[in-house]
Order: sequence, then C-alpha cells, then structure tokens
Amino acid sequence: MFSAEFDVLLYDLTSTYVEGQAAANPMMKRGYSRDHRGDCKQVVVALIVNVDGFPLSYETFDGNRRDVTTLETVLRMVERKYGKARRIWVFDRGIISEDNLAALRRRGGQYLAGTPRSKLKEFQKQLLDGEWITVKGDVEVQYIPTPEGGETYILCRSAARKEKETAMRTRASSNMEEALRKLEKRVASGRLKDRLILERSIGRIQARHPSVNDLYQIAVAEESGALRLKWNLIEDRRKWRDAREGAYLLRTNLKGESPEQLWKKYTQLSEAEAAFRALKSELSIRPIFHQIERRVKAHIMVAFLGYALWVTLKHLLKRNHSDLSPARALALLSTLHSADIVLPTTDYREIRLRRITTPDPQQQLLLHQLGITLPERLSFDAECSGDFLTA
Repeated sequence: MFSAEFDVLLYDLTSTYVEGQAAANPMMKRGYSRDHRGDCKQVVVALIVNVDGFPLSYETFDGNRRDVTTLETVLRMVERKYGKARRIWVFDRGIISEDNLAALRRRGGQYLAGTPRSKLKEFQKQLLDGEWITVKGDVEVQYIPTPEGGETYILCRSAARKEKETAMRTRASSNMEEALRKLEKRVASGRLKDRLILERSIGRIQARHPSVNDLYQIAVAEESGALRLKWNLIEDRRKWRDAREGAYLLRTNLKGESPEQLWKKYTQLSEAEAAFRALKSELSIRPIFHQIERRVKAHIMVAFLGYALWVTLKHLLKRNHSDLSPARALALLSTLHSADIVLPTTDYREIRLRRITTPDPQQQLLLHQLGITLPERLSFDAECSGDFLTA
C-alpha cells in the first residue's frame, strides 16, 4: 500500500508484566522492568520496524533475558523468515556488544548503534577540543574514523539533551552533597566513631549516586584520635563533566554516508519507541492477565497485529493530508453506531431495519479522506463478528 522498504531495520525491546503468579508459564520471570513494576513477573518483547514504523516481525523472550543476548536470536529468526540480505540494523546501547557486532559482520550485515556512556572517556580530547559540524538546530556531530578503517564513530551533542542532563546531574549532586554533609555532621559530633561503619556509609552514598560519584574526592582521616570525613568536588573534572553532558556516541560500519545522514538514521529509532508507546497505551498490551504461555503469546500476537493496523491508519491519514492521529481518528468515528428500528405489524410480526447513524460533517470528511463509504442500511444476511459471537 505504501511501497514500504525494509532495508533499514530498527530494533528495540520492551517488557510487559503479568497480574498474578503465572506459575504455569516458564517465560514469566522477574527482570529489568520498563514499566517500573519490579514486583511483577514479566515477558520481554523484541520488535523490528522500518524507518516509517511498519512492523517486520517480533519475538518474545523470558522476562529475565538481558537485552544484549537477544540480537543473534533475532538475526537468525529474520534470516529464516525473510532470507539473507544486506540489511542495516539500528539499535541502542543496551544491545551493543563486541559479540553482537561480530555476528552482524559475519552475516554481511551493517549496523548503526549507540554505545555505552562509559566509552565517551576514550574520546575526551575530541569532545573537549574537536571540530563540530551542525546537523540540525542545536545538534552537532564529529566524524571519527578508526585507525583500522573498518568502523567509524560519530560523536554527537545536543543542547536540549545537555540541559536535561545538567538538571539531572545538579539534582544528583545536590542529593549526594546533602548526604555527605549529614554524614560529616554525624562524624564531627562523635555519634559515628567506627571507621568501618563510616566507610560503608560512604559506599552506600556513592552507590545511590553513580552518575556523579566520580566527580568527588572523599577521604577518611584521623585527627587527634578522632575520625574526620573530608570531601570536595574535583576541579580538574569540572571541565570534563560539563563537556560530557548532552553528548553521546554512535558506532557504525556503514561507508560513504555523511555524519548528518548517519545521525538522522539513528534518530529514526524513535519510530520503534513510538510503536512501544502505542502497544502499551492504545493497544493495551499491558498488563497481561493470562497465566498460560500460549495464551500470553496469543495476546502479544494480537497486539502486534493491532499495531500493524494502527500504523496503516496512521499512514493513510498522513497520505490524505489529515492532521489527526490514529487515536483521535478512532475516537471521532467511535460515535457512529448501527441501530435496529423495530416496527410491529398488525399480524403480530416485526419489521426490522438496521440503520447507521448519520455522520456529522467532521466524521464525513474523515471517512472521505479514508475512502470509506457507509451504506444507508445493513443487511441481516451479512456475516459480521457479532453474528459469530451470538452463534
């Protein structure tokens, strides 16, 4: 319908949780919950879509399956269903590993992936002193080839992302400094005299603030036989702290594309994220109430098929220059009903006429844009879902 191409595949994962114990379902495990429901068992769902959001396939995994271990399984599944092809895979940093990239290269595949934040440290010089190219508004990139020539890194930074991360870091720093001040006060007042307990308290504070604990120097000293806690912000790291905020790193083996083209390809991952939002909100993939594995998989399959219809409606609206979202379009049409007019006759029988409510002007415009013509009346002989339900 839309001449959709699947040479660039966006791959991402989410999870959906179950209500109940699901003791009869071995797939349901406790793991990292994107729904913030660590108290519930869950199943992991992997989704593959193209750059326009059209779904290619999906896969289900045990609820405790780590993202990084799923890629090779999905690669084999796609090859089995659709054959081997030179596809470009786009995924985020949770899926990247040297083994996964090697598996893609063995298959002749190409990739564009986010990297773990810790890898930014290797590009500190470029981040601080490199030459940036503006690709869009407040987004800048640097093109960094590797000495071997097989891969390329794209260093990116965004002013909007920097503002967000600065706010998060400021909040984390404030919380950590407040915790250190309270601990320092306990030590100074003599209420905390055990060095081992003090060091454990410091460790707990650092564990609660992993994003900023490397910015502080913390030491325990003894003065006149009494413990003292000393801490301060490491000034040498201030410049590095400011530079890394808003920055992220991409890794690819694609050739002949500009930094701007590569950055745009990566940002298309938002289509996969949009698919998960639709699945979890409008299509109600969560929570799952089924307790048996085959029923859980059927529930996910129906949600996947629903998403396929959802994205089709989205593109039909777009193609007909409608500014409505699929949710708004369905809500607008939901007030159209069929109703039976029952007319009793003098011989104690009934005449039934099944009519459709008249669309208002806005509904009529939407139906016209979608190429749908409503009949004046419906036949009782036509099969519909309602007939099967009452059979």
